[in-house]
Amino acid sequence: MGIAVLTMKASVIEMFLVLLVTGIHSNKEMAKKSKRPKFTVPQINCDVQAGKIINPEFIVKCPAGCQDPKYHVYGTSVYASYSSLCGAAVHSGVLDNSGGKILVQKVAGQSGYRGSYSNGVQSLSLPRWRESFIVSESKPKKGVTYPSALIYSSSKTPAAKADETTKAYQKPSVPETTAQPVALMQVLANLETEATHITLPKPSLLVASDTSSPRPQPMGHRSWEMGFVPKEELSTQALEPVSLGDPNCKVDLSFLIDGSSSIGKRRFRIQKQFLADVAQAVDIGPSGPLMGVVQYGDNPATHFNLKTHTNSRDLKAAIEKITLRGGLSNAGRAISFVTKNFFSKANGNRGGAPNVAVVLLDGWPTDKVEETSRLARESGINIFFITIEAALENEKQYVVEPNFASKAVCRTNGYYSFSVQSWFGLRKTVQPLVKRICDTDRLACSKTCFNSADIGFIIDGSSSVGTGNFRTVLQFVANLSKEFEISDTDTRIGAVQYTYEQRLEFGFDKYHTKADILNAIKSVGYWSGGTSTGAAIHYALEQLFKKSKPNKRKLMILITDGKSYDDVRIPAMAAHQRGVITYAIGVAWAAQEELDIIATHPARDHSFFVDEFDNLYTSVPKIIRNICTEFNSQPRN
Repeated sequence: MGIAVLTMKASVIEMFLVLLVTGIHSNKEMAKKSKRPKFTVPQINCDVQAGKIINPEFIVKCPAGCQDPKYHVYGTSVYASYSSLCGAAVHSGVLDNSGGKILVQKVAGQSGYRGSYSNGVQSLSLPRWRESFIVSESKPKKGVTYPSALIYSSSKTPAAKADETTKAYQKPSVPETTAQPVALMQVLANLETEATHITLPKPSLLVASDTSSPRPQPMGHRSWEMGFVPKEELSTQALEPVSLGDPNCKVDLSFLIDGSSSIGKRRFRIQKQFLADVAQAVDIGPSGPLMGVVQYGDNPATHFNLKTHTNSRDLKAAIEKITLRGGLSNAGRAISFVTKNFFSKANGNRGGAPNVAVVLLDGWPTDKVEETSRLARESGINIFFITIEAALENEKQYVVEPNFASKAVCRTNGYYSFSVQSWFGLRKTVQPLVKRICDTDRLACSKTCFNSADIGFIIDGSSSVGTGNFRTVLQFVANLSKEFEISDTDTRIGAVQYTYEQRLEFGFDKYHTKADILNAIKSVGYWSGGTSTGAAIHYALEQLFKKSKPNKRKLMILITDGKSYDDVRIPAMAAHQRGVITYAIGVAWAAQEELDIIATHPARDHSFFVDEFDNLYTSVPKIIRNICTEFNSQPRN
């Protein structure tokens, strides 16, 4: 009996050993069979945002050409996940514009992303975003497995858009059986993280009820298991921030669209698509361009003003709803309407942004546009004309005003006018138009006498002025300054006080609002001393006007109460030669002949004298009128 038991135990042990050896061998064979295939780097397009890819760390290959400004980048060094991956790589210097591989690592979100210009890419600032990433050269880390197929947060991957065959979800092979649950847990973790930043719809279980049933999902449409609603059905705030707009294209834009009966519904739809394409291209937002639409026929009517829609998505939806009004093509009446009504503060006009009106016209207008366009230009509005299918030779007899486009626009060099041969070719005008309306330095018509100067006040602080009169002089300076539109891009103000010596009170780049300028003027302290006016002019040219912007008119307004102790001829001549328009304001004992030497020619328009300090205020309207008359007399063509 004992021998039988021992024999049985031996047989069991022997069987166990055989199974053990067989299992080890089987595992080795399985390991051989399941040897991981060679890692392939996924390719992406330039517009793929980091936030659309769920993987926390991965290597991708970017194509060439991702330096294009339409691929938006937010941040510097650490980028918001709303950014183009490849655009961020070019901005950071990891890639050049020829493309290549990059390593991407997700990191925590930030409360502020700083914009900067680097490697041909302008990155934008963003107040906050829930997730960030960093990019570096594609050097794989030891022990880290990088995915060959990326997991996207929406069913349609950029690879699918590019007609690639890689699918976001593939049946996992043996080696990926451990990686797949990790990816799913990462998705759930991301959802949980986002829930702390945004309000999500309440998750609902996908079960039928008497009152409602879940929306059927088409084949291939991804929905999350375990009761979560699809990612696409989360609040859009979770995926996309509302754009602040392109700060490099900060303009107030009005489109005057042709709604005449002759245009027809088909061409009117093409016109609306053109508007939508422009709205998308310029990136509408409160820190960038704002856009409104006026339709004209017999009479003009505003569809929406500058503040109605503050992002491209809403604006495009509103454009789609516009219907044809019919009537004549009274473009002149429409331009007059826009000049008087559209660019007002109540309609969202921002003051510091150039005003641009783009007139789309089928053939030719049925009224005159020259005079109304001139008034618009003098109001600081940049008129662009887009004429589609202009009058043929045998049709020109019907045109009310020959060469109407060249008479309407600010410059006759072709910069402000487009002639499109066919409505079907209108889309080709989108990019050239956007480039021109966003180049604010070349928008000459938005420059007025109130928003286009660097004005330097040269203030006599000598002993003969006295404390009380000096405060009166400062009030005079403030009264003049109030008349101008003050900002970093509009008129800027600087001030120098002088006696025997000179002192820069504040430069052109110190204050950028009217309130700050007025406070700075009020805070200037009285110096007291002699009167060296010539030295003060020389000092102002070197310390103040040397830092004036090239596209600004340079105005020097000098106030003095006496004759200078030094020579003023050579410094005044130097100012005139440098293009500084000089106004000389004399009080009490100032010498008229010296004022005339300092003032720009003709002296009668640039030299003023009052017998008492208390009468300085009377010259303010005259000085402003002369500044504007001189500005408006400059040739426009």
